[in-house]
Amino acid sequence: MSPDASGGRAEMHHRHRDVNGGWLRPSVFGAMDGLVSNFALIAGVAGGSAGTRVILLAGIAGLAAGAFSMAGGEYVSVASQRELALAEIDVERGELERHPEAELEELAKLYEERGVDPAVAAEVARQISMDPDRALEVHTEAELGVTPHDLPSPRTAAISSFLSFGVGALLPLLPYLLGVTSLVASAVISCLALFGAGALVSRVTARSWWYSGLRQLVVGAVAAGLTFALGTFLGGTGL
Repeated sequence: MSPDASGGRAEMHHRHRDVNGGWLRPSVFGAMDGLVSNFALIAGVAGGSAGTRVILLAGIAGLAAGAFSMAGGEYVSVASQRELALAEIDVERGELERHPEAELEELAKLYEERGVDPAVAAEVARQISMDPDRALEVHTEAELGVTPHDLPSPRTAAISSFLSFGVGALLPLLPYLLGVTSLVASAVISCLALFGAGALVSRVTARSWWYSGLRQLVVGAVAAGLTFALGTFLGGTGL
């Protein structure tokens, strides 16, 4: 590839999709989790012939409990992951300070294993190792799969999980909040949202939008249908 006329960079002839999903993946999956769980909860309570007030209370409780649970779980999980990564990065930093030659050789071997000529690999490793910060970044990325300056934030994970779950859980509850007391309205909104969320997920997968949409619709509908049947059964027993 030839450099472009503006700055000597290699020309980019194609683009890859974000295989990590960026913000889209956790946000959409959080919303779908809230949507499916609260839709199923509302369907189950409605199946037990509960009154509108009980359904509304159950839906609000499901939204709040799920959102806080998701936020707390994500915070603890990401915080623990971050603390482990920082501890391992400190180990690697100590190794670079105490055994620079061994770490230099290790980095050169790593490039050799990736097909680089040994002499070139040794020179690349030497140049990288001249900058301690860059050396640490390269070593941790190669050995741990993380970089010191790009670790996940527990607070961001908790807030995004809380908001995305809350938005998803709100949708099946919306008709009841607006005074519509029919489960059919909740089901229609939920099914449309399930299909839409599934179609949106296709942006970070290799599936077509209609396949992803239908798959999520079927999963959510089955979950709600089974919960509705259970609620109907338990309501019929007088519980």
